[in-house]
Amino acid sequence: MGNRDKVSNKVQDLKGKGKEAVGSATGNHELEARGKADQAKAGLKDAGEKVKDAGDKVKDAASDAKDAVTGR
Repeated sequence: MGNRDKVSNKVQDLKGKGKEAVGSATGNHELEARGKADQAKAGLKDAGEKVKDAGDKVKDAASDAKDAVTGR
């Protein structure tokens, strides 16, 4: 996962937490729900990036194993 993606996801999560807190404090249930939704979106994006990273690691390990077997 690139640093830009990590920062973007963290910013979205923090904005969501802020919206949720303000919505809760003011009794604005819609704002509170939007904050929770923002946090959920950030979590899903973060999970997707982690899956991509894991796939890249598997691909690299397979390439390294192939090189070791073929002597490259």
